[in-house]
Formats: sequence, C-alpha cells, structure tokens
Amino acid sequence: MQFSNYSSQAITTLLGSHGMEGMEPALVSQVFGLVGESGEIAEKFKKLIRDKNGVISDEDKQEILKELGDILWYINSVSHLLGSSLEEVAQKNLDKVLSRKDRGVIQGSGDNR
Repeated sequence: MQFSNYSSQAITTLLGSHGMEGMEPALVSQVFGLVGESGEIAEKFKKLIRDKNGVISDEDKQEILKELGDILWYINSVSHLLGSSLEEVAQKNLDKVLSRKDRGVIQGSGDNR
C-alpha cells in the first residue's frame, strides 16, 4: 500500500473540531490519541515481560501490529492537521537518520545531533 492511498482514505475518518472552534483543539485531541495508543504498545510489552518472560507469540505480534496501525492513523491525522503528509514525515525522518548515520552520530542524545 502507498502512504498516499492510506492517508487519503484514513483521513476521511478524522472527526471534525470536536465541538470547538478552530484547528488547535482538534490537533491537541489527535496528539493525545497518539500518546494514548503509544502507551497501549508499552503496556503490551510490559505484560509480555511480566507475564510471558518476554516471549512474543504470533497472536501477540498481531495485537501489536493492530496498535501500530492505530498509531499510524494518528500520525496521519496530526500530519494532515499540520498541513503535511505521511510522505513528508517519512522523508524528513529518513533524511534525519541517514544524516546521523553519515556523520557517525546515530548513538547519543539530542534531537539535532
């Protein structure tokens, strides 16, 4: 699947302004959704460590992939509300990580290393 196909179809399920004027509340709502879904991934891994000694079954993988899909939906929504696209987000990220690789600064900390 192409990101552009995903993006154009997924964005049709984005709710409006949530009863508030302007884009800002909708954007904040989507960011909170992204954080919540990311937390669900963390919770699944916590339970894998706690309950299954870190062993990931095929069923566990499928559940994690479903959550990753939810995260992708929120990333698409946030990028759309910022006037961008998944393609731009992916390209900017790839440019960033390849630049870090080329400069030998993949390890370390700081967003702009």
